[in-house]
Amino acid sequence: MPKEDSNVVRLRIHERIRKRVSGTEAQPRLCVFRSSKHIYAQIVDDAKGATVAAASSLDAETKGELSKGGGNIAAAKAVGKIVAKRALDKGISKVLFDRGGYIYHGRVKALAEAAREAGLKF
Repeated sequence: MPKEDSNVVRLRIHERIRKRVSGTEAQPRLCVFRSSKHIYAQIVDDAKGATVAAASSLDAETKGELSKGGGNIAAAKAVGKIVAKRALDKGISKVLFDRGGYIYHGRVKALAEAAREAGLKF
């Protein structure tokens, strides 16, 4: 029997998470996507189907803080701070965390902790 692709496994886990986690206007969802070179975070109101705030390691504001690209823990921390700042500017202080099927470790954990330090509650 052939081994399953790791991304297929991640997507299956993500579907399982999304059955339970859904963002509302009062408490939107902070979802994370990571690739090998970059990391992305968005705050989504699933009731409206709209992205409220977003940040990534490709943003000009983030690139200024980074010296070695966007696929490392330093980039994840910068993205976490920026997405939290943008959410707080729009009046959002409480979110649900959606790790996107990734293990809560490394870059995903760094982004979450940086967002908490910047003032988001989850």
